[in-house]
Amino acid sequence: MSFNTEEVNRLIKSRRSVFVDQFSEQTIDKKIIEQLLENANWAPSHGKTEPWRFFVFSGDGLKKFADFQSGLYKKLTAPENFSEAKFTKLKAKPLKASHIIAVAMKRQESEKIPEIEEVEAVACAVQNIYLTATAYGIGGYWGSGGVTYWEEAKDFFGLGDKDKLLGFFYLGYPKHELAEGKRGDISQKVEWIEE
Repeated sequence: MSFNTEEVNRLIKSRRSVFVDQFSEQTIDKKIIEQLLENANWAPSHGKTEPWRFFVFSGDGLKKFADFQSGLYKKLTAPENFSEAKFTKLKAKPLKASHIIAVAMKRQESEKIPEIEEVEAVACAVQNIYLTATAYGIGGYWGSGGVTYWEEAKDFFGLGDKDKLLGFFYLGYPKHELAEGKRGDISQKVEWIEE
């Protein structure tokens, strides 16, 4: 098996989080979304549990998601804590994306694999989505705001008590070229033990 390692390295270094206000109005072809999800499905998972679950919103589904999360916020927020600006944001933001993928972790029934390892496996699947989106020239980001960690949100996705909603991956074509990324020097983050 042989790959162009320079291209792989360039792809990884080109990955960016691109936010909804940076998206154009162009819709992503469903076949590309299917490829993102197929590549996500090839993430590593301890015990081959494949705990990732995805719920894809597009078209009128985006409005359904927007209504759900803004409605849940309104229903569960005490009047003295309610923010009209937050409600409006929860209702409007999803409509700026081509697609939104809700990301969840389906807990193994036997619970043999530690929960953290199941969450980590889902994170690996999301990284595969990020890299595949980058290869297709698509922007996106994995956000954990809104109703992500609300137990009351699980029912909408058919998740059980031990499952976890882990956020939402917003996707769209970027309006403009993306800035170069920056990282600190790797030598400051690695210790070599060779003897």
